[in-house]
Amino acid sequence: MRAQLTHSDDITTLLCDSLVIPFFKDLTLNADSRSINKATGKQLSRLLASDDFSGQLGQTTLLLLPNGIKAQRILLWGLGDKDKLSRQSWSRAADSLAATLNQQKIKHAAILGSLKLPSAVASAWSFQQLVSRINRSSYRYSTTKASVKAKQSTLAKISIVNAKNTTANKRAIKAGIAIGKGINTARELGNLPGNICTPKYLSSEARKLGRQHAGIKTTVLGEKQMKLLEMGSLLSVGHGSVEESQFIIMNYQGGKKSQQPHVLVGKGITFDSGGISLKPGAKMDEMKFDMCGAASVIGTMSAIAEMKLPINVVAVIAAAENMPSSRATKPGDVVTSMSGKTIEVLNTDAEGRLVLCDALTYVERFKPVSVVDIATLTGACIMALGHHATGLLSNNQDLAENLLKAGQDSADRAWQLPLWDEYQKQMESPFADLGNIGAGGAGTITAACFLSQFATKYPWAHLDIAGTAWNQGGGKGASGRPVAMLCQYLMNRSEQ
Repeated sequence: MRAQLTHSDDITTLLCDSLVIPFFKDLTLNADSRSINKATGKQLSRLLASDDFSGQLGQTTLLLLPNGIKAQRILLWGLGDKDKLSRQSWSRAADSLAATLNQQKIKHAAILGSLKLPSAVASAWSFQQLVSRINRSSYRYSTTKASVKAKQSTLAKISIVNAKNTTANKRAIKAGIAIGKGINTARELGNLPGNICTPKYLSSEARKLGRQHAGIKTTVLGEKQMKLLEMGSLLSVGHGSVEESQFIIMNYQGGKKSQQPHVLVGKGITFDSGGISLKPGAKMDEMKFDMCGAASVIGTMSAIAEMKLPINVVAVIAAAENMPSSRATKPGDVVTSMSGKTIEVLNTDAEGRLVLCDALTYVERFKPVSVVDIATLTGACIMALGHHATGLLSNNQDLAENLLKAGQDSADRAWQLPLWDEYQKQMESPFADLGNIGAGGAGTITAACFLSQFATKYPWAHLDIAGTAWNQGGGKGASGRPVAMLCQYLMNRSEQ
């Protein structure tokens, strides 16, 4: 999909399949919409006077083959009360428009960008969100559908018409396309079944990214190399599987060589049966989504390379399959992590932290400015925050606040939970330096406490996406979160 800023002195002569006209609830016409109204013999004002369109947030109404203009259809788009328009409500309205546009059989949509928005919704930001959400809405999963293919979107081009032709607006539209594409990359990886998206499949996708973008160098370590690095904790998770575990490093050099990198760490459990601590059968199919942290890292790297952000980023993915077998790690086994700390595996279904802890030790060598790990880590996070907010815990408040701000700016929000020393006691074990699960509740917090013991040498944050990585019910599928938040975070850091 392409997107661009366009200027038209006479909007009535603009050639497009669908001309989108935004309105607040007061239904006031501006200069562009007045010229359309005049050219159509006041078809527009008659439609606005009817009960068919009221300008409610997210409402869309279609007018086919309007008189007097070149556009094949007019689409009225409601933004609600101007005084109440916020970044969250703009994002909801954008989602509604995106769904309507991608359901139509059109190739080119032109959106009037001349409507004056309130200061809470800056024009550059609003265009980034709009383009990103239209792009991500075009995604349809069809890879493993042989007989009935999903109806694909035909939308190929978006024009923002008569908005200010500023560098900020141009950059925002470019970012919106890249972020939307990155989100769709993450969704596709998350939606693939575990028999296709194996650890080696993830490593092949990371290598492909390196071939597509000159700024990314990809390195993959196999189990023999991980043994030499003494990654005993990560390797213990894949013992029960015939699929070889993989450790993937993607190095993006967009800034000066002397700049210390930001690091992203993704949990890549391509299928999680729970191991010997076997999960219940109901909804176990959803455990193919346990690699969505890794998918979001690949999607983010794709987006920042597309944007050519002037920043250095290292992305690390710890990939394994957690299966029960005669070789699988057992509850009560003690493994030795790369850091040298020993871990009593009290529950083999708490495997994500076992792969992440070795990754967090490994990334010390990069002397990072910040480290953010992303993982579908705990069901407790769903109990605490539902499916709306990502859980955030950190050993550095400045980093936490920067991520929270990026979540607000991208409408991909997180909520911070405490990481107090009192919780660390729950990780004590009589047989090892620590256990892999806590006792006494607060499962999301104790999981982060475990990880924090391997992230002592740099500012670190943990994003628990167990409730946000995939959608439930009829629209079941990977969400692509938190690619938007991570991209916004890195964009903000690149500007400093």
